[in-house]
Amino acid sequence: MLSTSDFRVGSTFEMDGKLVSIVNVEHIKMARAGAVIKAKLRNVLDGAIFEQSFRSGDKYKLVRIEKSAATFLYNDGDLYYFMDAQTYEQVPLHRSQLEEVLPWLKDGTAVSILRYLEKVIGVELPLNVELEVTETEPGIRGDTVSASFKPARVETGASVNVPLFVNQGDVIKIDTRTGAYLERV
Repeated sequence: MLSTSDFRVGSTFEMDGKLVSIVNVEHIKMARAGAVIKAKLRNVLDGAIFEQSFRSGDKYKLVRIEKSAATFLYNDGDLYYFMDAQTYEQVPLHRSQLEEVLPWLKDGTAVSILRYLEKVIGVELPLNVELEVTETEPGIRGDTVSASFKPARVETGASVNVPLFVNQGDVIKIDTRTGAYLERV
């Protein structure tokens, strides 16, 4: 069982017969009343995001999500195909199941396929990915003293704020949880 005081971002549990994952959580202590936990939740099966308030001490059924190694192969319209590393089976997933990971997904990316009760519910990316910068303004010489950032587009089409010294053609490391620039590779 998962208590509301143990809520963490990424925790997955069953609530009212639905499988939900915590996107954001905030503990609010009232003056004389008990604590209230406000959470932004995502329905894992359909992707809907909603907010919910919980009383401190409520308990919910913790669920087991199985992970298996896979590789992203290609996309065909709204279907994205992954190859399971153990069975070599091609697993198709619809675009709606991958909305959070699409900005960082490129051919050949190693991922984990997530399953709940033998049903594929999505994929999980590694903590960081390396992508090539395809479009950015050139840095101005001598303008590297301050921590200034500029927008850059990477090979997957996503936009990332990068330091001024990053140029077109550079490969950068990006945190897949936040979408933040980590370092130049």
